[in-house]
Amino acid sequence: MAVHSKHPASAPPAAPVREKTGHLMLRGWCIFALFMALSGTAWIHAFGELTTAVITIAGGVFSVVLWFLIRPPVQWRRLPWFVVAFVSWATLSLLWSAWPQTTALTLLLLWITTIQALFVGSVLTWRELVRAVASALKWVIALSLLFELWVSVFVQAPILPGFVVDKADDPIEYWSRNNLFDWGERIQGIMGNANLLGPVALLAVIVFAIRIASGAPRRGLLWAWIALSAYLFYRASSATAYVAAAGVVIVLVTVLLMRRTRKPGERTWYYVGYAVVGIGGLTTLYLLRDTIFTALGRNSDLTGREAIWEDVLARAAERPWAGWGYATPWAPWDPAFDGWITDHGQTVLQAHNMWVDIRMQLGWIGVVLLGIMYLAFVWRSWFFAVDRPRWDLRDDRPYSAITLLPTLIGAIVLVQGLAESSPLLLWGWMFVVMLGAKIKQSPHVGVGPAEQSAAIERGEPAKQAT
Repeated sequence: MAVHSKHPASAPPAAPVREKTGHLMLRGWCIFALFMALSGTAWIHAFGELTTAVITIAGGVFSVVLWFLIRPPVQWRRLPWFVVAFVSWATLSLLWSAWPQTTALTLLLLWITTIQALFVGSVLTWRELVRAVASALKWVIALSLLFELWVSVFVQAPILPGFVVDKADDPIEYWSRNNLFDWGERIQGIMGNANLLGPVALLAVIVFAIRIASGAPRRGLLWAWIALSAYLFYRASSATAYVAAAGVVIVLVTVLLMRRTRKPGERTWYYVGYAVVGIGGLTTLYLLRDTIFTALGRNSDLTGREAIWEDVLARAAERPWAGWGYATPWAPWDPAFDGWITDHGQTVLQAHNMWVDIRMQLGWIGVVLLGIMYLAFVWRSWFFAVDRPRWDLRDDRPYSAITLLPTLIGAIVLVQGLAESSPLLLWGWMFVVMLGAKIKQSPHVGVGPAEQSAAIERGEPAKQAT
């Protein structure tokens, strides 16, 4: 009969470490907050503006309460101060705004999105953050496919927001155009906009691929999610998303080449090549825009965007420095925007270029603050990706696939910002703020107070940095 020794060679068997219920619920709430940002206008189309506003405000208040209860470690000197500067300037614009009600309402959305971004980034580790983003994206991708399938199989007709089956004056008004089984037509997903669905599907491909490269379990399912996301990306047929995908590929290849360098001077040639490709690509895109956009089924003026930019810049020139007041998105019921610029008989809700939009709203000062903020984000995310993790004399630690995420998202939002204003709100703004702040607070994956405290909360023992 076996006898348990008083001097065992190893530790006695114990149950595996499990996440605490509280932390599981916290991560579930973070997934919901990310899903709200990623799904965007789906909430308005499904439940209306009032219900969406109540859910959004209640979600922001709930995150603030959780933040005070959890009290995650925060290095106050390493806050994203450029984000604070931009949000502060936008808030100050309420003093001189030509549309104060719209400014107040959209500022509330800006503040809530910023708070949610900082909250999620502070309570989750890097690995948990990527996992939560992947979970939120699965919901968006799955619901988009199921929604389009439901419309095509059961409704068998285009539907308007609010699940109303009726004929619209223009197809742009439809939530779904019943195009799932019509291969030559675009689908819009739960957002009701193919130009919003395309970048989200591209983001999903990136996040699922990073999960696979990080050694996540159930890789077969992740490959299936990549296939579904790629299908939605193709069916959305967004020219902006296609150009963003090309930018992502260029950035990814450059980062991987940078990681292979061994001598300090080797990176210089890659930077020169990267600059040549970037400048050459933008020049080619501009000179051959007629041919390129015709091939993509778009007009050479980006479907009327150039005319929109001219009108917005003309108004911006009247108040060049401080602008007319923050308004992202434009409120269609405000007399300043109602009928000002129309597309297919509908009031346009954005300038379709985030730099032109901010130029009108917050003037040159706002453009400079936004530019500095994005420059800081691109700078930090770039070196977060290309530099080997190092905080002591050891310089041979392996790279992490997770560090690719911020710089690839930077490529998406910067390209998207040339033809859309969406990077100024919803997931575009949330992810830039969240990842930028996370890099400052936790510059190394799995190392640092924020990373270790979350691990302890899950029930894991604190680990020594290796």
